Amino acid sequence: MNFQIIPVAEANVVSLMASINRVIINPLITFLFALAIIYFIYGLAKYLLSPDNEEIRKTSKQHMLWGVVGMFIMVAVFGIMNILLTTLGTKGIKIQNGDYTVGNLQ
Repeated sequence: MNFQIIPVAEANVVSLMASINRVIINPLITFLFALAIIYFIYGLAKYLLSPDNEEIRKTSKQHMLWGVVGMFIMVAVFGIMNILLTTLGTKGIKIQNGDYTVGNLQ
C-alpha cells in the first residue's frame, strides 16, 4: 500500500515548457493580438468618420500604426516561441506508460 500525502507528478523540462506554452503563452498572445486588432479598427473607424478634423485624423493614424506594430510583435513572439519549442523538440512529445519520447532526441 502506498499512501502519499502529497501527490507526486513526474515531468521534465520539455513537458513543462510545452504546458506553459499551451496554457499561458498562447492564450496571452491571442488576447493581445485581439486587442491590437481592436485598437487598429478603432483608429480606422475614427479616421473614416471624421474627414474634416485634421487633429482627429492625425491621432487615428497613430492608433492604426500602433495597432499594426502590436500585431507584428504578437506574430513575432508566436513565431519565436514556435522556433524555440521546435528546437527543443517539444513538437513530438509522446507519453506512453509514463515514458517520454521527445522527437528524435531519445
